[in-house]
Amino acid sequence: MTEKIYQQRQEKLKSVLADHGLDGMLITNLTNIRYISGFTGSAASCLITPDSQYFITDGRYIEQSKAQVKGFKRFIDMDSHLSIIRKNNLNPNGLKIAFEGDHVTFSLYQDMTSIFPETTWEHTGMILEDLAAVKDELELDAIRTAVEVTDRVYEETLPMVRPGYTEKQVANSMVAKYREYAEGEAYSPIVATGPNGALPHAIPTDREFKKGDFIVIDAAAKYAGYHADMTRTPVVGEATGKHHEIYGIVKEAQQRGCDAAKAGVPCKVVDAATREYIKEMGYGEYYTHGTGHGLGLEIHTSPRFSPQSEAVLNVNNVMTIEPGIYLAGWGGVRIEDDVIIKEDGCEILNKTTKELVVLN
Repeated sequence: MTEKIYQQRQEKLKSVLADHGLDGMLITNLTNIRYISGFTGSAASCLITPDSQYFITDGRYIEQSKAQVKGFKRFIDMDSHLSIIRKNNLNPNGLKIAFEGDHVTFSLYQDMTSIFPETTWEHTGMILEDLAAVKDELELDAIRTAVEVTDRVYEETLPMVRPGYTEKQVANSMVAKYREYAEGEAYSPIVATGPNGALPHAIPTDREFKKGDFIVIDAAAKYAGYHADMTRTPVVGEATGKHHEIYGIVKEAQQRGCDAAKAGVPCKVVDAATREYIKEMGYGEYYTHGTGHGLGLEIHTSPRFSPQSEAVLNVNNVMTIEPGIYLAGWGGVRIEDDVIIKEDGCEILNKTTKELVVLN
């Protein structure tokens, strides 16, 4: 099953390259290398040509690459990757080869053109990223597992969200559980209490939880390389009318985003579904980020839900939907789910309640 999925990915890439009139591709971004070959190490390149496809790394990864790499002939040497390609005649003269313009440094580009002057190097962007945006069953299974662990850890952590504990203590506890139950944390957890919750990407501090605080908890697990991403915002002690008002607006906006998300819908339309409602309710200036993003081998992938996006949703895109309101000096609310895009809607993966939770 796994071998077949990697073969399908490689064939899709070759088809896209052919559609662009390209003979092959040099892949240097490690996330893209993992996606196309299965390799999880920290040093590698992949070269695809009309006749074959090659994986290049160094001696640290002899056994790891033997176990992980699928569909590529392996070349292992201590020389630079370009030198290995040259001395093994892996790149015949006269080819038109794509490279990842978003990831190749100027110095590497100079080396490419110097070592292979007979190659036409074509700057490309987002070829593999766009392929990876549509998830296959192997990826969907991994993301589902990551979300299940995320839900579990959140529920196990809630008893700590009370006076006497700090943001750091809760964040550290969640990280330990992610590492116990899965591969680890998808990103550094955000646990932001009271005024700190007005910072969308707050860093956990030694501030203790206090009655009347909203607690923005944005934390998730990673499984088999794939990321989950969830935010919930409970309140400690007693919820006032203002708590209910702000929370209710964000909850309704998030639901409208989920209702709008399906294949064929422009990403900016999903963003507008959340943003226009928050604006209508008088808090538009306090919603200061995009509505969501793709998930995969990185925490932020394409496409994006934003007012500027030109992308259109496809079946099996995996996206976050995460509107928020942030009031400086008081606090913030964000509600975030991971969803799989379907023909007629979206499947919400997170099972954690989105009702306002009051922790006594």
